[in-house]
Amino acid sequence: MNFIENIRIALRSIRGNWLRTVLTFMIIAFGLMALVGILTATQAMVEGLGSSFSGLGGNSFNIVQSGSGVRGGGPKFRDEKVGKSISYEQAADFKARYDFAGATVSISALGSTKGVVKFGEQKTGNNTTLYGADDTYLGVAGYELTKGRNFSMTETLDGANVAILGFELVKKLFGGKPQKAIGATITVNSDHYTVVGTLASKGSSGSFNGDRIVLIPLMTVKQRIGAQMGSYNITGQVRAATDLDEASATAQGVFRQVRRLELGRTDDFEISRSDGLMAMILENTGKIRYATIFIGFITLLGAAIGLMNIMLVSVTERTREIGICKALGATRQNILLQFLTEAIIICQLGGIIGIVLGVLMGNIMTLVFKTGFLMPWAWIIMGFVLCFIVGLLSGLYPAMKAAELDPIEALRYE
Repeated sequence: MNFIENIRIALRSIRGNWLRTVLTFMIIAFGLMALVGILTATQAMVEGLGSSFSGLGGNSFNIVQSGSGVRGGGPKFRDEKVGKSISYEQAADFKARYDFAGATVSISALGSTKGVVKFGEQKTGNNTTLYGADDTYLGVAGYELTKGRNFSMTETLDGANVAILGFELVKKLFGGKPQKAIGATITVNSDHYTVVGTLASKGSSGSFNGDRIVLIPLMTVKQRIGAQMGSYNITGQVRAATDLDEASATAQGVFRQVRRLELGRTDDFEISRSDGLMAMILENTGKIRYATIFIGFITLLGAAIGLMNIMLVSVTERTREIGICKALGATRQNILLQFLTEAIIICQLGGIIGIVLGVLMGNIMTLVFKTGFLMPWAWIIMGFVLCFIVGLLSGLYPAMKAAELDPIEALRYE
């Protein structure tokens, strides 16, 4: 019997016991679906969070008060003792002193996370972020203008009543038409601002929604909110990732001078880097991957035991058939390959179904993070390899048992 004939016999056997076979390969399918699905979802989550964290801007670092855990204007994301706040004077002093080649420095501050924005009859809920920024903030924070312009340096320093609206606010207040927003006067809480620019969609990072934001000049926030503000944030961006180590180390030294920290005293501020946060994400998702692979292996082990049981039953049921095949000249190798082929085909059928379901399930996360459809070729190939191994190991003992049958005894079997 050649390879094609073995496949035909295996498919005929599968059709003859279709219910039992379907139940067997569905166990394999669900195990592989969980494995591929979770790994695909994890990959989508990494890409989505990577895109969100890049909102700080590529090749950038952030100086914040210790314990605040602030990311480019986002709220707190961890609980620990909060250190001394960064004043506007300290932030401005740092910007004046920091002269790293090719670096851009921006100063920003969170005004409120409970702003209400109104335009005509339309208004938002009290969950809009009011954020103060200078004229370099858009570039280092990774925002893009869809219409209008950025703040001028004069508007930033004088505290003008102008604003730049996030994507969600344009959609809510102006029906998603940025051109209608430019030049309009909006009310944020009780203050009036003229819209000079609108932003492209940025997405969210943790609890901070980069699209539900109103940017106003830094001095405007300082003058109107003043004492209620917590701390100013300093963001620096360099031209190349290779400069980030030196740039952040230089920033640490300069800000220690600004803070007047004596030699030997620990820093009372934090420097977070865009690549450091992404490395933390990858480390944590790596643990999820390992756990998922382990759980997937356990599930496939259960499927392998089930398949081995099915194949042993099949050997018993087809004893006379095996005896006839041997009487007609089939060798031990032919019988061995026949049953191994059947086990592998059952596993691969389950694998195909499991991989398709897993990819579809995992790509639900791409809709959440808006990263686009993912085709995880590495996990797909791994799935097929695992199914082949499971089929081989599960079918080996039953196939050997079938190959060892005595043809005379097999023909007598009732």
